Amino acid sequence: MAREDISFQTADNVTLRGWFYKPKDSSGRLPCLVMAHGFSALKEMDLDTFADYFTSRLPLTCLVYDNRGFGASDTKEGQPRQEILPVQQTSDYSDAITYAQTREEVDSKKIGIWGSSYSGGHVLWVGAVDKRVKAVLCQVPCVDGYSNFQRLIRPDFVGGLNEMFEQDRHARAAGKPAGTLPVVDENPAAPSALPTPDSYTFFTAWGKKSPWKNEVTVKSIEAFREYNPSAHIHHISPTPLLMTVAENDVLTPTDLAIEAYSRAREPKQLNLLPGGHFDGYSGPNFERNAGTQVEFLRKWLCS
Repeated sequence: MAREDISFQTADNVTLRGWFYKPKDSSGRLPCLVMAHGFSALKEMDLDTFADYFTSRLPLTCLVYDNRGFGASDTKEGQPRQEILPVQQTSDYSDAITYAQTREEVDSKKIGIWGSSYSGGHVLWVGAVDKRVKAVLCQVPCVDGYSNFQRLIRPDFVGGLNEMFEQDRHARAAGKPAGTLPVVDENPAAPSALPTPDSYTFFTAWGKKSPWKNEVTVKSIEAFREYNPSAHIHHISPTPLLMTVAENDVLTPTDLAIEAYSRAREPKQLNLLPGGHFDGYSGPNFERNAGTQVEFLRKWLCS
């Protein structure tokens, strides 16, 4: 495996940065898998492990990048960092595809997209509307922001969040800095974007060994609630879809993902993993998870 630092421009002139992987001693033009992480996560948080695994087992390249406003990537002038707006992140996937197509190592007709959690929803959207995509791999995806929000937030807390959204809008309109809140908190009842114990464990562990920051803008949560990335899932076909779902996912609930999968058309494949939301990133489930993804890529993108 060889890895190169890369950067590329988005349609609105934001510089995104990441890595380009290719197999050792590769030659000729190869398929490319475009990869970005989920809600507030950085490329260092296991994406390198997946890209290594894929490129060491397949004639495949991988383009991995940080979402705008996070990690090594820039953000739009006048927009705060740590802000997650799906309309921008889905557009950025398409811009990453365009960049991949310009690489001399890449077969421009064989581009796949991979996303996990929040970006797992993004690739459903992009796979439906960007017909350059030839394979879609989504892992523990957020498929319906409104329903997901209602599962994560206690009903008696929703009113307070609505007030926070309104106050933030007025503050930003008055030229004040964007409001923020933690991504995770040890106390699930405290205000945070991802109020589950497994989210706290995952992100705080990475926060000790990466530049990850425990903060997102308030607007990011409001944007999450209005986002329905599986609305077009039936339009992905005839592009092949692999959806990886955890059996006991309390962050992006299992039943929501399986319901969305039922609306997708063939060709499609469900990869059902034991455990919770984060158990397929590393540990005992990694080989089973990544191995299934390799076979899907071998069949649909690398043949």
